[in-house]
Amino acid sequence: MLRYFPAQCTRVTSLRLRSYSQAAHSIPPAPRLTALTTPEETSEARAWISTFKTQEIPKASVELSFSRSSGPGGQNVNKVNTKATLKCPLDAPWIPAWAHAHIKQNPHYVSSSKSIQIQSTVFRSQSQNIDDCLSKLHGIVLAASSVEVKNEPSEEQKKRVVSLERAEKARRRQEKSYRSEVKRGRSKGGWD
Repeated sequence: MLRYFPAQCTRVTSLRLRSYSQAAHSIPPAPRLTALTTPEETSEARAWISTFKTQEIPKASVELSFSRSSGPGGQNVNKVNTKATLKCPLDAPWIPAWAHAHIKQNPHYVSSSKSIQIQSTVFRSQSQNIDDCLSKLHGIVLAASSVEVKNEPSEEQKKRVVSLERAEKARRRQEKSYRSEVKRGRSKGGWD
């Protein structure tokens, strides 16, 4: 809903817009990588994921709307706008490009607006529903960005795999030689 504001309020609104842009940048911007093909890109993505895990998504970086919840709750449901709906564009600077394909497969993705839309009616309070939406969004982005990151095995793990492969080959050779001896023993004709 748009309202006309006098000139004094316009200054306040412009301050709000500036704080909106600063708050949106408090999340580390995602590296501009479309795919993780090289180890350098993977390590850069891993570093971004580790910093993103510790941070919260600010309310100013998403679009929030509120409405009345449905279901039981008496007069509180009928009077208070506690249902929170969060909408976040997919091209936000803090959502990594390599995660877009996985986010598009998420049921919260809305293809007509190219955004992620999350609703929460779990709690009776509006602020708790906002926090629930933000935590769901954080989880979706974190899960989608972590899918492409593959962990490199350590030297110890590589050595262990090599030793297990050698043991498997030795066991297989031993089984084959045992079966060969059994079959060779059958062909000598020692039953007469």
